[in-house]
Amino acid sequence: MWALFDHWQFLAGLGIFLFGMYLLEESVKLLAGRSLRTLIRRATDTRLKGLLVGITTTALLQSSSAVSLMVLAFVGAGLMSLANAVAVILGTNIGTTATAWIVALAGFELKIDALALPLIGIGGVGVIFLADAPRALNLCKLFIGFGFLFHGLDYIKESVESFAAAIDLAQVPAAGPLAYALAGILLTAVIQSSSATLAIALTALASGIIDFPQAAGVVIGANIGTTVTVLIGAIGGIPAKKQTAVSSLVFNTLTALAVVPLLPLFFHLINNEFGLAGRPVLGIALFHTLFNLFGVALFLPFIPVLVRLLRRLFPDRRAILTRFLHNATPQVAEAALAALDNEVRHQLLLTTRSIGHRYGLRAEPGTAAAQGLPVGGRRPPRPPGYDDLERLHAEIFTFSSHIPAQDLDPRDAARLDEVLRASRSIMNAARTLSLLQPEAEEIDREEQPLLVRADLTFRKRFGQLWGAVEDLAGTAQAEPLDEALPRQLAVLEQADQEFIRACSASVARLLVHEEEVTRLLMINRFFNQSCRMLLLALQALALPDTGNPPAEPPAPASPETVNR
Repeated sequence: MWALFDHWQFLAGLGIFLFGMYLLEESVKLLAGRSLRTLIRRATDTRLKGLLVGITTTALLQSSSAVSLMVLAFVGAGLMSLANAVAVILGTNIGTTATAWIVALAGFELKIDALALPLIGIGGVGVIFLADAPRALNLCKLFIGFGFLFHGLDYIKESVESFAAAIDLAQVPAAGPLAYALAGILLTAVIQSSSATLAIALTALASGIIDFPQAAGVVIGANIGTTVTVLIGAIGGIPAKKQTAVSSLVFNTLTALAVVPLLPLFFHLINNEFGLAGRPVLGIALFHTLFNLFGVALFLPFIPVLVRLLRRLFPDRRAILTRFLHNATPQVAEAALAALDNEVRHQLLLTTRSIGHRYGLRAEPGTAAAQGLPVGGRRPPRPPGYDDLERLHAEIFTFSSHIPAQDLDPRDAARLDEVLRASRSIMNAARTLSLLQPEAEEIDREEQPLLVRADLTFRKRFGQLWGAVEDLAGTAQAEPLDEALPRQLAVLEQADQEFIRACSASVARLLVHEEEVTRLLMINRFFNQSCRMLLLALQALALPDTGNPPAEPPAPASPETVNR
């Protein structure tokens, strides 16, 4: 029987359909631009607004997964509350029903070729001649996306209809809606598109291969299967992202379980009350909409309960990185400034230890770190990673933003600026040195003598800096720092000049390729700038007089461009 099925035509149709969906999603994103992301992020301050935003954006993008993944990103960044994120997720389930209506109305009520070919033709010509006009170009891609969607659907229809005409449907084993729901889950999880699953179900229904209850089962299963993409997107994320992803699975699964006993009622309403008994394709599109509306109406009042449950299941067990701020209040300006000053010193220490660990140096000052020697043997306990440093930096700035500006005299306001400037410098240095670390590892594997010496030089220089920071950061008096900091800056400058001279000598003696020297000089520049930023941050923290704050050094250009 299956030998009669033109599987290549079916796969071609599915591929063209999915590519059309992809073009639709990408073109709408580019046409809407930043405004779409801003809408999702800002217009969701209440659950009702979140629901409406989820409906509209999903209907525009034709992808509930795309909107859900954006929501995950905003939740992960702390820009959206969990309750409002859940509301948006609920809205995506209603918004995604627009695809079923488009497929049902345009794909089965009209002659597809009458839509597909003109859209592909107009869009294709536009892409060639309007390449210099971004908005027009994206609009043409939108046309092509719709054209491919309908053209792929036509291929799917032809393959399924020819299969249905060649077999005796009476010999096909009967199965109920639950079996087809399972099939819908598996199919959607595999192809990562509930819209494609719905298109296949509508085609099979129109060809008579499955009946209305079985197609309804596929719809139910597709709603559950589409959560797989969101669950994958949350893997390895913070608890808030996992909470949001699981909320989608909980909602879709419980809605399905609640609807299954009510299927006869839904079928009665669609066939008799709406008069779609003779138009099953439109009936399934309506069932898809009613099914999701029922779920949203059922769950919307219980979002707070769901949020509490999810937070219990996925508690935020992230370590407290702040040492002073979590016990302080920003409302008392004097105390807040003192806590902030101490916290940025703590940030500096954590940053140097974290970078030292990444470069394979010991965490104990006065030993290998102070001497700049590589680690031998077992590594010490892992200090905070770069993500933790970013979070600490964000917490510092969040705390500072809550200090009442009216309670600060000019001297305190200037001191606050110095402390925040120091924090930014520390974070910029951390980012640059973290990005340089793969380059350092690659150099470490080289056998060329200059590269080997360069690796040891970089380790030694940072080890010396690390030891100096450990010794000086805990010092509250400015006088010894006035002597120590210029000396450390001079040490950095001398090491920089010696490295440049060594590279020049190696080039003159033809001991190294010119491109390797260029690479080393760029790494050295980024490295030296970052080390200076750490010392100048320490200087800013140590100055008691705010009349002449040190200038904030420019952030070094991204070392991501340093390639071999």
